[in-house]
Amino acid sequence: MKVSETLIRQAAGGDEDALGALDRDTWSTLHAVLPAPVPPYEPFFDERHRPEDYLVAVRGGTVVGYVRVVPPTPLASNAHVRQIQGLVVAGSARGRGVARALLRAAMDKARADGAARITLRVLGHNAPARALYASEGFAVEGVLPGEFLFDGVSVDDVLMGRSLTP
Repeated sequence: MKVSETLIRQAAGGDEDALGALDRDTWSTLHAVLPAPVPPYEPFFDERHRPEDYLVAVRGGTVVGYVRVVPPTPLASNAHVRQIQGLVVAGSARGRGVARALLRAAMDKARADGAARITLRVLGHNAPARALYASEGFAVEGVLPGEFLFDGVSVDDVLMGRSLTP
């Protein structure tokens, strides 16, 4: 998928260093629940985080974003659902439609995998992400009040989802 100058493609093993650097460069309590990464850095890909779970955004030959789309559980009873577990865009590429292109590509991938529904979790204070998701048809389906605590400040975990069928 190509949006103006942005190419969205399946991740490959060779993207590991770029994706790891992107993850470290964009870390923020606006969206991250894990502590800031410190050296020595863990590998980006492992047995639970495989290249085939990711779509990457490339602009001018540089990886500028990614989205991870996976089944939420290994249960057959919800095999029809995919979950976005991470959507990251480099600061230099923000405001250029990269996040929206990744989100749409994630929905297309989920449909191609046979999913009828897609879900995600977003921190309550991440207004830009919540607005993007809402503009693409995601609705708030639940809120876990005060699920996270950052520097003594309570932050909600917002559950959002949408149908992938017409």
